[in-house]
Amino acid sequence: MLNLNGVRLTWLGHSTFRVDYDGVTILIDPWVMNNPACPNHLKGFDKIDLMLITHGHFDHIGDAVTLAQQFEPTIVGIFETCEWLGRKLNGTRCSIEAMNKGGSVNLFGLEITMVHADHSCGITDDDGSIIYGGEAVGFVVKFPNGFTMYHAGDTNVFSDMALISELYSPDLAMLPIGDRFTMGPREANKAMRLLQVPHVIPMHYGTFPLLTGTPEQLNTGGLDTELIIPSPGETLG
Repeated sequence: MLNLNGVRLTWLGHSTFRVDYDGVTILIDPWVMNNPACPNHLKGFDKIDLMLITHGHFDHIGDAVTLAQQFEPTIVGIFETCEWLGRKLNGTRCSIEAMNKGGSVNLFGLEITMVHADHSCGITDDDGSIIYGGEAVGFVVKFPNGFTMYHAGDTNVFSDMALISELYSPDLAMLPIGDRFTMGPREANKAMRLLQVPHVIPMHYGTFPLLTGTPEQLNTGGLDTELIIPSPGETLG
């Protein structure tokens, strides 16, 4: 049984999560307003303290600029994406914390480590052109209470997920399963075996017809892994 130990985790659909702990509000992959899976009553916020961005595709960064202008959070992302955001947010009081894979930063009592993801990272600019956004990443977030979660971002399975398990021992992994643009259920099954993580939330599925992978296709046989399947808008903890 998943024990978040005081952390509240809300799936806003697709790969977007809201995390609340000790008065701090975190938004991972800010795509809410045009996210068809996000319930309307959860598209507004009272505040956002911290924003984590895995990569620059529209379905992960679509509301980053608008929400950052409104709430002026601390933003964490890979260097090139942060450079682009810095230009867009010039004149705000946002704190932009650029980093790269393997690095860690300590913010709001959290230890945030950027890890590899196997995916692309082009940003669609205002004129429709695609700009280089660095590389796609995942995040391992360790809370002051010891709870550790791994948001894999958009990725295929890769063998170094075993190193993520060895180095960080996450209690919970959020893994994409939709196929076509990320790994599908077959690859996610292998990812679970590499990670040896006790709890998994599938994400990045069902938002569009092209995303055909489903949680029912995941197989935890032989694994001591609890598969948690929240509905969009559901809060855990």
